[in-house]
Amino acid sequence: MDTPQTPLPVLELTDGRLRLRPWQDQDAAELYRAVHESVASVGQWLPWCRAEYGHDDATGWVEHCQAGWHTGEHFALPVFDASTGELLGGTGLNQLDRLHRSANLGYWIRQSRQREGIAAAAAVLVARFGFEQLGLIRIEIIVQPDNHPSRRTAEKAGARFEGIARHRLWVHEQPRDAAVYALVPDDLR
Repeated sequence: MDTPQTPLPVLELTDGRLRLRPWQDQDAAELYRAVHESVASVGQWLPWCRAEYGHDDATGWVEHCQAGWHTGEHFALPVFDASTGELLGGTGLNQLDRLHRSANLGYWIRQSRQREGIAAAAAVLVARFGFEQLGLIRIEIIVQPDNHPSRRTAEKAGARFEGIARHRLWVHEQPRDAAVYALVPDDLR
């Protein structure tokens, strides 16, 4: 994938409640704790969230995110409580298709802070970044059909359900169908 022609912006996104910025080295320790807290809830949907997740995994993820940010290949961001600085989870844009100006949006929130509307608010912040700063025209949210909390999050963020895509995901070593949601710029106006 070609790298962007212009330098990438230094980024901090906030809505007053949440603060998102690129991953930094010092985030790895809190990421490790957030993942371990969330194995029971997040782990059933996202295979990387598992009891065996180690400090090296957290450090590797942060480094992967930093590299993707610098190349413009993907934009993963930690989600922080703007008041306390607590790491709440992560979100971001990946699978960027520059030709068709589209991307995939993902999110996860640590177990102790779920059901507070955090993921939907973070998704809106990231989607605005994608539309306004990256020039995207479409952002998809791909969810396992029985992951009702994530589907509600997509809907709360303003995404529209478009259908079920057969064998769209590979999860826990099996093909899985996926509910496809999408945002376009007008959905956030």
